Amino acid sequence: MDHSLFAGANIEFIFKSAKYLCFFLLKFFIFVLMLHKTRAIVLYNLNYSDIYSIVHVFTEEFGPVSYLIAKMKGKKTRVPKSVFHPLSVLDLEVEHQNLREIQRLREAKVHIPMLSILSNPVKSTISIFLAEFISKVIKEVQPNKLLFDYIFHSVQVLDLYEKNYANFHLVFLIRMSQFLGFYPDSSGYANGMYFDMQNGVFVPYKPAHIHFLNPDESGVFFNLLRMSYENMRHFKFSGNGRKAIIIRISEYYRLHLSNFPEIKSLEILHEVFG
Repeated sequence: MDHSLFAGANIEFIFKSAKYLCFFLLKFFIFVLMLHKTRAIVLYNLNYSDIYSIVHVFTEEFGPVSYLIAKMKGKKTRVPKSVFHPLSVLDLEVEHQNLREIQRLREAKVHIPMLSILSNPVKSTISIFLAEFISKVIKEVQPNKLLFDYIFHSVQVLDLYEKNYANFHLVFLIRMSQFLGFYPDSSGYANGMYFDMQNGVFVPYKPAHIHFLNPDESGVFFNLLRMSYENMRHFKFSGNGRKAIIIRISEYYRLHLSNFPEIKSLEILHEVFG
């Protein structure tokens, strides 16, 4: 027997085994590095096929992200479709690659149950409207921790309030502009001024352009800037008045964000608040 041939075959086998092991370990470590845990706020869900849907969320770690999820039912699934309601706050385990357009979701759990939002038709309508609005505003694929914390805190407030939350969405939207860089400056306001929507300031004269509010509308807008979640119950608006304010807020956003579209759920919101 030629022992040299046997030894050579062993060496070749060991070399190939080591090569495959290194390849496996490399893939394993790459996979581990791709695994992340993050909190996320659900924005909307779209049907992708008979088997899959795509959920769009605003994550704490990565900003806005789209995840492919299977339409599986049953208690054993790690990604239950029932948790993906607008503005639900979830704990996610995900595979994340920066160059991937649609990411993979491995597990989804409810971070804080929002039982009041789910069971209250008015709150549910507000959450659908705000989730759509947020999805149109957040375009940059990067994290925004301050904005995430603001939305997270606001969702908790909406869930906790049992009454007097009719102005919640007004406060939410105007305050959110702080985190987007175009919050209105009300420091120089006086009765009878015009609000220059293009420049985000109150001025004592009619602006040369068409994007401004008359003195009466400007007074209402100034009151909006005084509102907070704590004092919003003290500000009373009629259904038409609230409708006019939300239209003006949408116009203000449209002036400061390129390609800002119409919000489809706005009409449903108007119906709810009369």
